[in-house]
Amino acid sequence: MTDSVIVGQYVETHSIFHRLDPRTKLVSIVILMLSFLILGTWFSYAVATFFVIGILLLSKVPIQFFWRGLRPLLFILLFTFLYNALFSKGTILWSWSFIEVTEEGLRTGLRFVWRIILLILLASVLTLTTKPLDLAYGLEKLLAPLSKLGVPVEQFSLMIVIAIRFIPTIMEELDRILLAQKARGYDLTALSLPKRIFAYIPIIIPLLFTTIQRAEQLSYAIDARAYGNGKGRTSYRVLQFQQMDYLAGGIVLLFAVILLCLKIGKV
Repeated sequence: MTDSVIVGQYVETHSIFHRLDPRTKLVSIVILMLSFLILGTWFSYAVATFFVIGILLLSKVPIQFFWRGLRPLLFILLFTFLYNALFSKGTILWSWSFIEVTEEGLRTGLRFVWRIILLILLASVLTLTTKPLDLAYGLEKLLAPLSKLGVPVEQFSLMIVIAIRFIPTIMEELDRILLAQKARGYDLTALSLPKRIFAYIPIIIPLLFTTIQRAEQLSYAIDARAYGNGKGRTSYRVLQFQQMDYLAGGIVLLFAVILLCLKIGKV
C-alpha cells in the first residue's frame, strides 16, 4: 500500500525539474492547474495531456510509478464518471428501469475524470521532484509579503509541508497494523469487499493513536531545535532564480495563454 502513495515522496533523478527553484515550480503548478480548469474542448484536453506527458518524461521519474499512484483513486474516478453519466440530462443512449445513460453525461464524466488525472499528475510531479524542506522554504518566500499583515507565514508553510510528508508515513503505519493483524491470523484481504470495509473501522483507532504520537514527537523535536515561530530563521541554501527558472516560467505562461486562446476560440 505504501508503494501506491506518491504524494509526499521525493525521488532523486537529477532531472531539470529537480534543479529548478521551488518557487518556480510552485507558481508554475498553480498556473497550470488554473489553466486546466478552463479546458472546454477535446482538442484542448489533448494539448494539455501531451504537455503533462512531456513534463512526466522530463522529470525522469518512471511512468509506472505514477500509475501505481493513480490506482488507489480508480474507485473515485469510476464513481465520478458513473455519477455524471447516469444523472446528467440529455440525449438518452441506453436506459433500464430508472437508469438512463446520456450522451452529455458520458462527455461530462470523461472530462471530469480526465481533468482530475491531469491535476493529480501535476501535483505528484511537484512533490516527487522537490524536497520537503525546499518546498517549505519556497512557499515561505512566496507568502512572505503576507507576514506584514500578521499572517504566520513560516508556521503555515511548515504545517503544509509536514501534512504532505505525513501522508506516506501514515500509510506505512497502516501497513504495519495490517501486518500485525495478519500475523495474528486475521487477513483482511481474504474478506469480501463489504466485510473488508467494516473491518477497517477498528483499525482507525490504533492508526489515529500512532499518528498523534508521531505528531507529538515531531513537535518536541521542533521545540528542541528552538524553531519558535520561525521568524528570523536563516537558511543554509539561499534561493536564487537562474536562467532556466525564467525559461520554465515563460514556457508555462505561454502554454497557459495558448489554452486560454483555445478556450476563447473554442478550437
